[in-house]
Amino acid sequence: MQKMRFPAVISTFIVCFAFWVLLTWSFEIQELAAGAVVSLAVALFAGRFFVHAKSFWFFNPVKLVNLIIYVLFIFPVELIKANWDVAKRCFGGCKNVNPGIVKVPVDLESDYGQAMLANSITLTPGTITMDIAEEEGQTYYYIHWIDVTAPSGKEAGDAIKGTLEKGVGRIFK
Repeated sequence: MQKMRFPAVISTFIVCFAFWVLLTWSFEIQELAAGAVVSLAVALFAGRFFVHAKSFWFFNPVKLVNLIIYVLFIFPVELIKANWDVAKRCFGGCKNVNPGIVKVPVDLESDYGQAMLANSITLTPGTITMDIAEEEGQTYYYIHWIDVTAPSGKEAGDAIKGTLEKGVGRIFK
């Protein structure tokens, strides 16, 4: 069992409380107190699981700006492009569908970054990240893709990941 670290609890509390305030958008004392209690309970329970090394690394302004850019610009653009592609295929009679599983190399080192990229790929229509595997020091995603057109993993990775990997890489470098 991991030892509880105070900085991990504090950083988890800050993130949870910030999300509480953003979701409720209420600044009444009762709401803020309830948010603080719930955030503290979550931080005490889960802080040691969420934070492994540097507790406050995410509070770096550059990382926060990169996260905001990713959430507001990079991911929505890729999401719209994927939705448009799937809509064209559906309204076109589903004739241009060539489903399959591709093995895509990923160049992210961070476990958090790999998880964020995998979830981002899965959230875009037409792709599902099925597995993350490490083989000979290289990380690969096995992705079910609606239209396997690229013969190699590198070409398929460029088509599937688009700018997502670069955006996530700026956050978790």
